[in-house]
Amino acid sequence: ACPAAAGTRDSLLNICMDAKHHKREPGPEGQLYGQCVLWKDNACCTANTSLEAHEDQSYLYNFNWDHCGTMPEKCKRHFIQDTCLYECSPNLGPWIDQADTSWRKERIRDVPLCQEDCEQWWEDCQDAVTCKVNWHKGWNWTTGTNQCPKGAMCQKFKFVFPTAAALCEQIWSGSYRYTSHHRGSGHCIQMWFDPAQENPNIAVAQYYA
Repeated sequence: ACPAAAGTRDSLLNICMDAKHHKREPGPEGQLYGQCVLWKDNACCTANTSLEAHEDQSYLYNFNWDHCGTMPEKCKRHFIQDTCLYECSPNLGPWIDQADTSWRKERIRDVPLCQEDCEQWWEDCQDAVTCKVNWHKGWNWTTGTNQCPKGAMCQKFKFVFPTAAALCEQIWSGSYRYTSHHRGSGHCIQMWFDPAQENPNIAVAQYYA
C-alpha cells in the first residue's frame, strides 16, 4: 500500500470520536463498571461514564428507556451494552462520520453489527414497548427527559421493528448496519465478547480501514 493510504488507515484505528463524553484518546481504564468492563484495557470512556451507562435516565443524555412503561431487564442489558460500545470502544474509527448536532461533532454510521448480536437484541426486546422507530429525534423533551410525542402510540418492539435488521438499523438512525457475518468472522463488530479473550473488534476495524 502507498504510504498515504497507510497513514489514512492508521488514523482510523484506535481512536475516540469527538462526541459528548468521549476521552480525547483511548487508554486503559481499570475501574470500568459492569457491562463496560470489556473495554478496560483500552477505552474511550471514563469510569464515571461506564457507571452512568447502567443508570436509568443517566446524566449522559437524560434518556429514559422506560418511556412506555418499564423495559424488561433482559432487553435493557442490550441497550446498556450498546451504550458501552458507543462510549468505550476505540475500534469504531472506520465508521465515524460528521454529525450535525449541537452536542457532538461526530457520530457512527453503518457499523456492521454481527448477526447474532442484532438477533439476540431483537429476540430479548420484542416484548418491550416503545412509541418511536428512531430514538435519536422527535421526542418531547419539555420535562427534561424524553417522552413520547403527542399522538405516538406505545406498542411492542416486534410491531415497531418487525425484524432484527429494522431494530438495529433504525433505532439510532443508521448507526448500525445488520450483517449476515457471524461473531468471530473478523468482518463484523461485536457488542458482546468474552473479556478473557482479546477484543475481537480490533481486527474488524483493521479489516475495514
